[in-house]
Amino acid sequence: MITQIKNLDPKIVWKNFYLLTQVPRPSGHLQQIQQFLLDWAEKHGIEARKDRAKNIIMRKPATAGREDAPCIVLQAHMDMVPQKTDESRHDFETDAIEAYIDGDWVKAKGTTLGSDDGIGVAAIMAVLESNDIRHGRIEALFTADEETCMYGVSHLSPNTLTGSILLNIDNETMGEFVIGSAGGINISASMKYRSAKPEDDIAVRITVKGLRGGHSGLEINQGRANANKLMAHIVNLCAMEHGARICTWQGGNMRNAIPRTAEVVLSIPLDCYASTELLTRTLQEEFADIYRGIEDNITVTIEQVPLPERQVPAKVQDNLLNAIITCHDGVFRNIPDIPSVVETSSNLGIVNINENSAEILILARSSNELMLRQMVEMHESCFTMAGMKVVESGYYPAWQPNLESPVTAKMTDVYRRLFGEEAKVQVCHAGLECSLIGKVYPNMDLVSLGPTLRSPHTPDERCNIPSVKQFWIFLRELLEAF
Repeated sequence: MITQIKNLDPKIVWKNFYLLTQVPRPSGHLQQIQQFLLDWAEKHGIEARKDRAKNIIMRKPATAGREDAPCIVLQAHMDMVPQKTDESRHDFETDAIEAYIDGDWVKAKGTTLGSDDGIGVAAIMAVLESNDIRHGRIEALFTADEETCMYGVSHLSPNTLTGSILLNIDNETMGEFVIGSAGGINISASMKYRSAKPEDDIAVRITVKGLRGGHSGLEINQGRANANKLMAHIVNLCAMEHGARICTWQGGNMRNAIPRTAEVVLSIPLDCYASTELLTRTLQEEFADIYRGIEDNITVTIEQVPLPERQVPAKVQDNLLNAIITCHDGVFRNIPDIPSVVETSSNLGIVNINENSAEILILARSSNELMLRQMVEMHESCFTMAGMKVVESGYYPAWQPNLESPVTAKMTDVYRRLFGEEAKVQVCHAGLECSLIGKVYPNMDLVSLGPTLRSPHTPDERCNIPSVKQFWIFLRELLEAF
C-alpha cells in the first residue's frame, strides 16, 4: 500500500510527500530532514542553503516573460508532531512513517502522519521542480521546530527573504484562507523536594488511555477529555479514600497536543487494592457517561507493580494535586465579535512527577494580548501557591488580520473562477508562523492555505486525497495569476 502513495494524483506532490515520510523529522531532531532537502535541491539544480536559524531557504528564478511579476514566498515547516498509539513501537527519531491509503484519505499506521506540515513541504517542492508553471521569482522557506517553539521564524533574519507576498501552506481545510491567528506562550511550573519512604504498602499503576487527543488550537473547542485532568480526579479520590501517595506520574508529551494518555504509580495500603480497583472501574463508567458522543474509548486500567523505594511527600502531593485540579484547561472564551471562533484557551499538555521533582507544562493561546496575559497570570498564581517556580517561554504574538489584503482578494477571485464557489476567509485559534514572519517583514502580505487534513497531532491524523489535487490546481493557477 505504501508504494501506491507515490502514484496518487497529482503525482508530483505525492511522490515528494512519500519521500518525506521516509525521513525522520520530529520536532527537535531535524538534521536528517535538513540534509534531505539540501540534497534534493542539489539534485534538481535548485539554489538552497541553511540559515543560522536552521531554516532551509531555496530560490527559483522567474519563468521567461514573468521577471517583473512579484516575488512569492512559499512557506511550510519541516518538523512534525510525534504522537503514537499505546501499541505502537515506532521510534520517531529513526523509523519511517508507515503511511497507507484508506478510501479518500492517506493515514499512518499507529502514528501521526506528518501531513502537518509535510504536505505543505511536498507542494512547495513540487512547485520548485515543476517546469510548466508561469510564475515570477519563487522563494521557499522551510522552517525549523514550528510545533514546539517556532524556533525557525523566531530567529529569522530580515535579510533572508525578498518577496512581497507569503503563502503559508499550513492551513488544514481546502477552500479556507486564514488571515489571522492566535498568539501563544509556554508556561512551565516546576519544583524540587526531598522524597519520602513508602510505608509497608503495595504499589499500583493506573493508566488512562483511549482518548482522542487532538490539536490544542484547532480542536480545543470540541470538548475532548484531557488525560491529565482525568488522572487528577482519579488520584485525588484515591488519596482521599485510601491514603494513596504518588510515586510517579507521566501524562502527555507535547504542549500543543491534548493529552491522550496518562500513567501514575501510587502506593496504597495492602488491604485497599480491591476497593481501589472498584473505584477505577466506577470512574471509567462515569467518564464514559460524561464524554458520551465525544470520547468513545476511555479506558482506565489498574495493575499491581513493584513498590518503588521513594514517593512524593504528603504535603507536596496535596499542593500538586490542588494545582493540577485548579488550573484552567480548555476554552476560556470565544471572540466576542466572532462567536464561532475561540479567542482564549489553555492546554494542560504535560505532567511529569517523580520521587523528587515535578514539572507541569502548559500552552496558553489567545488572539487578544490582554487575555493572553490574563491566562498567564491565572496559571502563575495557581502554581506559585503550590510552591512551584513558574517560567514563561516561547511567546509569539497574535497575527492580526488584514481585511484589505489584495492578495486575499486575488485568491478569492481565482478560487471562484476555478471552482464556481466562494472561498471562506477567516481567522483561526491555532498559532501560525505568519505572526512572527509579519513582525520581521511588516510590509509583506501573508495568507495561510492548504489541502484538507483532519486530527493533526494525533495518531488519527489523515490527509484528504481529492483535496490535494484541488489544492495543486489552485496553487498553480494562483502563481500564474500573480
